[in-house]
Amino acid sequence: MTINRNLNGLVAGLTLACLAGTGAATAEQLRFATGSPQNTLGSKGMDAFIDAVETRSGGDLTVKGYAQSLLSFMETPSGLRDSMADLGHVLTPYFPADFPNTIMLTEMTMAPELSSVEAKTAMFAYTGAVTEYIVNECPDCIQEHLDRNQVYLNLVSTSPYGLFCNDAVTSSEDIEGQRIRVGGPVWSRWVETMEGSPVSIPVNETYEGLSQGVVDCTAHNLSDLLNFKFIEVVTDVTMGVPGGTFGGVGTNINADTWRSLSTDDRTTILYGAARASAEVVMLYYEDHMEALRQIEESSDITLHEPDPELVEATRGFIEEDLETVAAHYQEQYGIEDAEERMAAFRETLAEWVKKVEGVNTREELTDLYWTEVFSKIDVSTYSL
Repeated sequence: MTINRNLNGLVAGLTLACLAGTGAATAEQLRFATGSPQNTLGSKGMDAFIDAVETRSGGDLTVKGYAQSLLSFMETPSGLRDSMADLGHVLTPYFPADFPNTIMLTEMTMAPELSSVEAKTAMFAYTGAVTEYIVNECPDCIQEHLDRNQVYLNLVSTSPYGLFCNDAVTSSEDIEGQRIRVGGPVWSRWVETMEGSPVSIPVNETYEGLSQGVVDCTAHNLSDLLNFKFIEVVTDVTMGVPGGTFGGVGTNINADTWRSLSTDDRTTILYGAARASAEVVMLYYEDHMEALRQIEESSDITLHEPDPELVEATRGFIEEDLETVAAHYQEQYGIEDAEERMAAFRETLAEWVKKVEGVNTREELTDLYWTEVFSKIDVSTYSL
């Protein structure tokens, strides 16, 4: 009797293990992993996705979220590939060799600075434009995700980047020799062009770096002035330069899971992606505005406008850097038509600047993303 019970338990355990390794999770519950901690923008975006999926499906399709527990950001692409989770937040710029076609587009987030659009417009427009372009015009982007056993769903944009410093930095002369923490190659190139010294340290070490004088400034999106509490250790903020956003926060789904879903469930997943896109970008914008409010009320921190000469120098850098990016991706990753793709994406981005006019709420933004992009994806063929 005991032997039989043990044997049955062993068989059951092996069966569960085999099912867990197939990647084809049941439609009743999927697993979503984010490297973001609870109650941060990333986890709130995941929660918005979960709520949208469960509401739209009437509870037939559910998702369990894992905030900073199942997979870290560095583990997510391989974790999705190996079916450790069904969905996850993938920060594509962290993996340049894996997602070069996608990342090339994220290096163009400074382009809206050439048109002097306001923060909200730049954020809303880039988020819509990059997903529309990838799903409709970039089969190589789709394929590089599929090559890693996952399906691209969306990318979203942070709020615009400024300089958080311990002294007033408003001119090119002020930047010379300054040690400026950067979070990506485009900002590193900008700092070097302005004769500063780019410093690469993890974001979770930047607070200490600023407080101890290891770095003089950090180039960061304004939302993170609050999210990482930089407001406690800097005295001066300059917005308008370097500009641009971090446009590489995306959501992918395991390809086996995607294929196992019905067409109705795939449509529901895409609606969740539209809702999550709107939620995250709106949260970034709300934090951006809250940071401006707190700066205005603070007696310990000053908000600066950059000198016109620095603004013009930055625009000149952006124009030249777009050519640099195209040449780099052609030489490094063999994207022969890089220049043409970037020009096409800029056209799509310009169209989205017009599309987001008058959009003010997360509900309006969700409807826009759903109507213009996600609802038009043919779920019977997409990434199959």
